[in-house]
Amino acid sequence: MNCAELAQQIQRLQPEAGVRDVARLCLLLSNTMEDVKVLADDKKLRNAWREMSLKLQLATDQHAAMTDELEQLARSDPKRFAPEQIWVLIRAIKVQSQILELYVGESMVDV
Repeated sequence: MNCAELAQQIQRLQPEAGVRDVARLCLLLSNTMEDVKVLADDKKLRNAWREMSLKLQLATDQHAAMTDELEQLARSDPKRFAPEQIWVLIRAIKVQSQILELYVGESMVDV
């Protein structure tokens, strides 16, 4: 199965999906599957799609929470960072790494 065929499968299952959403799903699904040929099966496609949607939602929620923490951190004096503020930065790197991993398809940073 190639990208165009996968996009057609997604469009058939979710006709209201926009071009960007279909492209994003193609990328995310192809990065998580060893063999994208299995996605020709509607049931397997739906299951993989559901799983990917949950992973993406989790990463998005974590990213939103980290954004708030980073905005607060940006307003503080870096010369006076407390240990917990350093941990905020480390967690932000981890969250960003998880999102990047979804799109790139491989582990980027192990913090």
